[in-house]
Amino acid sequence: MSERLHILAFGAHPDDVEIGMGGTIAKYAKKGYRIGICDLTLAELSSNGTVEIRQQEAAKAAAILGVSVRINLGLPDRGLYRTEDAIRRIVSVIRTYRPQVVFAPYWVDRHPDHGHCGALVEEAVFSAGIRRYESAQLPAHRVNHLYYYMINACERPNFVIDISETIDAKLDSLRAYESQFTKTAESVDTPLTNGYIEMVESRERLWGKEVGVAFAEGFMTKKPIIISNDLLGEKT
Repeated sequence: MSERLHILAFGAHPDDVEIGMGGTIAKYAKKGYRIGICDLTLAELSSNGTVEIRQQEAAKAAAILGVSVRINLGLPDRGLYRTEDAIRRIVSVIRTYRPQVVFAPYWVDRHPDHGHCGALVEEAVFSAGIRRYESAQLPAHRVNHLYYYMINACERPNFVIDISETIDAKLDSLRAYESQFTKTAESVDTPLTNGYIEMVESRERLWGKEVGVAFAEGFMTKKPIIISNDLLGEKT
């Protein structure tokens, strides 16, 4: 059986997770947590780059962030629908790696695949905990928390994570995707090739300012967050 992950983040395409929570991944990887990324598709319909190039870039980005394992399910790009096959395949990943916390894309996004990915992961997280739901004959696993990261959205988050010390790793992981974010004479003009990394950096700076730190990543949750201790913060 595969070694257990503490955190498992799902994305529709390689680079989604890095955009939304690359700094958080780098932060917790530095603390010794085992973190995995599961991309649902190979992004074969991307305007720029090829599947092979994007897989190389994804491996480079994962290494920059300190990711323990990166998986790709090979589901169809622009075909992330709520099918039983797709849900079972995601359930198999969750049951194989048994994470405590799962992250998925926030449901409001200009790209439909991102919202569809979040919906599929939500279904799979629930089904993974049902003992009689069969998926590759793996034992049931109940995830402690499901949170949502933002890709293109810039809404007021439910909570943020301070990434001031890992913002450089996040930005470097995005720069690893040269085919997506670097404009060349051969590339097709897309929102990603027009200052996208700078936009992401500005968003994280804005959320950091909201809580008095240099940079932060914002997250959404469908359940209230419980504070069991440290309500007042550190003593002064």
